[in-house]
Amino acid sequence: MTRVAVLGPHIIDVLGRPVAEIPAGQGSARLTEIRATAAGTAAGTGVDLAKLGASVASFGAIGHDLLGDILLMAMSAAGIETGGLVRKAGAQTSATILPIRPNGERPAWHVPGATRLLELADIDLARLAGCDALLLGGPDALRGLSASDLATIVSGARQAGTLVAVDVLHPGSTHDLARIGAALAAADWFWPNSDQLLALTGCADVEHAVSAVLGLGTGGVAVTMGADGCLVTGPNGRLIHVPAIAVDVVDTTGCGDGFNAGMLTGLLLGAEPADAAWLGVACGSLVATGLGSDAGIEDLGQVLDFLRAANPEAAERLTSAAGSTPAPPSRTSPNQASTAQTGIGERVA
Repeated sequence: MTRVAVLGPHIIDVLGRPVAEIPAGQGSARLTEIRATAAGTAAGTGVDLAKLGASVASFGAIGHDLLGDILLMAMSAAGIETGGLVRKAGAQTSATILPIRPNGERPAWHVPGATRLLELADIDLARLAGCDALLLGGPDALRGLSASDLATIVSGARQAGTLVAVDVLHPGSTHDLARIGAALAAADWFWPNSDQLLALTGCADVEHAVSAVLGLGTGGVAVTMGADGCLVTGPNGRLIHVPAIAVDVVDTTGCGDGFNAGMLTGLLLGAEPADAAWLGVACGSLVATGLGSDAGIEDLGQVLDFLRAANPEAAERLTSAAGSTPAPPSRTSPNQASTAQTGIGERVA
């Protein structure tokens, strides 16, 4: 069992569907379903990683409130170790209300809450370094951590041989890139969606934006593009397109978190980046079939069976990797590795 740390936003989502309109005045409307889930680029990905078979430890900040209690219960029920979560007095747990439209779109009301209060002193860096992989989710939302702090977290984990991937939470700006750039420069992977990547780099197209990130020193980039699937860097930085897998969409909340969990699981199995991206796309597509960021994914075997219908060759390679004892993650840049040629967006809160 691989050991994965997720560090970043821990959010309680309250979701209802289908919401065609907000009733006027004090009117009401009946819904088919209302759920509360542990979500966010750290917590949501952590839950999916646990379903895929990883041993997950979670790091972040929550409030001393009922929402924090619910989040801890939800993550513990998923088998996630929550000792790295700190509770901040006077702050509420980060939370989002999501009325899901009949077509799966998800407008949101969000309270940033305790996420912004996480400090370097709250994090046991030795525990991060003892993991096989670290997902730094939403460093742009972690306002209690300086640019130097973020770089310290990533560099320390990398020096210990930990595979490090980074994602972002907000829509993005060049100011955000300046703040997280040193952390990205030390990371193995960066996994934004296409809108975030363009906003962060100020580039007009994805290809140039990917080149800009690789120019920082980041090992590889996977860009999620909703219904268009994703682009992932292969040999010499060449972009490989992995198409989306068609599903009946219920809710797109957490699809990017599902992609992250699948991509990271594939890499930890020793898969080539393109095959790992196929696993990520499969996970993200499955998440869209239910309500909430924890929907759709049951376990690794179920995801591989789902992927087999779209790309049997990739599914068989991943199945073979899952059935053998994987080697430790390679420290070779994905831009230098060989790869086999062979829809997903992010929540913005």
